[in-house]
Amino acid sequence: MELIVLFGVFLGSLVFGLPIAVALGLASMAYILFQGMPLVIIPQRMYAGLDVFVLLSIPGFILAGNLMNAGGITERIVRFASALVGWMRGGLGQANIASSLLFGGVSGTAVADSAAIGGVMIPGMKRAGYPAPFSAAVTAASSTVGPMIPPSVPMIIVGALSGLSVGRMFMAGAIPGLLLGVAMMVTCYVVSRRNGYPVQAWQGFGELGRAFVSALWALAMTGLIIGGLVTGIATPTETAVVACIYAFLVGTLVYGGLKLRDVPGIIIRSGIASAAILALVGFANVFGWILSTERIPQAIVGAVLSVTESRIVVILLINLVLLFVGMFMETIAALIILFVPLLALATSVGIDPIHFATFAVLNLMLGLTTPPLGVCLFVCGSIARVSLPAIVRAIAPFLICNLVVLMMVSYIPALSTWLPTLVFGR
Repeated sequence: MELIVLFGVFLGSLVFGLPIAVALGLASMAYILFQGMPLVIIPQRMYAGLDVFVLLSIPGFILAGNLMNAGGITERIVRFASALVGWMRGGLGQANIASSLLFGGVSGTAVADSAAIGGVMIPGMKRAGYPAPFSAAVTAASSTVGPMIPPSVPMIIVGALSGLSVGRMFMAGAIPGLLLGVAMMVTCYVVSRRNGYPVQAWQGFGELGRAFVSALWALAMTGLIIGGLVTGIATPTETAVVACIYAFLVGTLVYGGLKLRDVPGIIIRSGIASAAILALVGFANVFGWILSTERIPQAIVGAVLSVTESRIVVILLINLVLLFVGMFMETIAALIILFVPLLALATSVGIDPIHFATFAVLNLMLGLTTPPLGVCLFVCGSIARVSLPAIVRAIAPFLICNLVVLMMVSYIPALSTWLPTLVFGR
């Protein structure tokens, strides 16, 4: 009966349109009251979930990304991407994807990527003759690359949940992220060729060089982050602080787009975004504690292993569950609730934890671009001013290619484990 109350309140809250964090909190409170437990358990479990040092890096990376974006990073990255790949068929679409590959190393979140890149690229693509649904679809699809390339907020959450090295998780997502980008560029070429979308003229090596130099300081931020982690000089949290200082200096002294009067507003917006994420982490931790108390993770593992112990089948089942959940639930909440029980299931059949964590995050990233609740679809749709059905039809080829990459990452462990092993050793 207690579980009926828990899931009933949770699902009912979602039906009424409440934010996922509020839904998790209300469901947890209803369960605790029904059990006759003291409500003080809620702040205690929230604090226990938030009392993880690596979570401090989330506000830092969000602030660093916002500072760089306010300093003019987006336009410089788009210019460089356009000079680099804009001459290909569907040139602005290709530049859109390349921009997400480059911008992902700064923002760390898919929603930030889709909003920042989409605000520049979608109007430009429409003016150049690309259909609005295609412009929105390619932006939404490519935004899933951002959280796979370091720094990645979902990877930080995974590290906090499991104790896995955040540095290893950052490295594990790099190759899958690049694979996603390449697969989407191939898909963009095929779709553009079939529909006769425009081709930009080659801008010459001179423009490519100037665009590269203009974007160099922005691109170097990714190298700064990865370098600090790989060399062991700094922890993820310390790296986030250094990235903030770097972003401030580059935005004010090098690019000049960041004004001192804008900084307080950026800090406030970053604080609000960080608070929303950390509140979600706190409430989801309470919900996850209740599931653990009811031995739901053990029940899931036992139920699956009673049917099959095949690693191939277990990976397929995990993918199906995460893809389905990702269609309806916010990424971080889904990770906090499902990651630990599914990790236990994965390791029970011999799946490497780093490998599992990588394809688990990738699954939920794809959920951001799938109906009915794909957040990036709504962000890009509002920018392009097109309906959800129109974007869904346009994004279908990209979803198919991304699912192919997901299957490759799921069944070829080396794609996610080779680079962390090379950098950090076994």
